[in-house]
Amino acid sequence: MTESPYPPTRPEPRQTEYQFPQYQPQAGPEHPGYAPQYPGYPPPPPMPAYGMAMVPHPNPYAPQALAPYGIDPYTGVPYSDKSKLVAGLLQIFLGGLGIGRFYLGNPGMAIAQILVTWFTLGVGALWPLIDGIVLLAGQPRDRAGRPLRP
Repeated sequence: MTESPYPPTRPEPRQTEYQFPQYQPQAGPEHPGYAPQYPGYPPPPPMPAYGMAMVPHPNPYAPQALAPYGIDPYTGVPYSDKSKLVAGLLQIFLGGLGIGRFYLGNPGMAIAQILVTWFTLGVGALWPLIDGIVLLAGQPRDRAGRPLRP
């Protein structure tokens, strides 16, 4: 009988399933059924009511980098760097040249106001005048969608 040139094979070792240790939650005096809280950590803040916006708490040690011009108190959205008063007055007094809309970052509407004013020989200047009044009386937004500063 001839011997095989390969080494003899060993039987494969038996593999046993690993048994995960069972976790037993320990009840604490504050939260029955949960692990006790470690001392030194404050409790988490309460969740807002359903439908309410979750506004992050400002860091008292750092400036508001994401809202350098303040935050709208009703919506929580940061204010624009543009002023509502400046935009409205520019639109009323220089609206025929589209200056108010250029200031807000709307060059398309500014060029349209210029063209309408020129092609109607000045009668179209009513559009920028009314637009300026609407800017002052309404809640306009800049090109990025942020409300203008009051």
